[in-house]
Amino acid sequence: MTPEGEVKQEVLRGLAGIGAYYFMPVQTGFGKRTVDILACYKGRFIAIECKRAEGGVLTKIQRDVLRTVEACGGIGIVARCWGDVMEWLP
Repeated sequence: MTPEGEVKQEVLRGLAGIGAYYFMPVQTGFGKRTVDILACYKGRFIAIECKRAEGGVLTKIQRDVLRTVEACGGIGIVARCWGDVMEWLP
């Protein structure tokens, strides 16, 4: 598993552990692009882009998606570990 894949698994385990709804969309090239994980917890929409602990850099599209989610009142997170997500949870 890639370092980014390990972060995704850690984040998914954390979301499941708190009872959040989550979804990992499959990017097919049709429609709008999005980030790795979309979730809802305590009525808040959360968009999560997972990156490896060191060196993972957001693409322009990923950065734009997170900014758009935040502009709409949601939470946009770059996660390098589950702790990064926990900091933003309501």
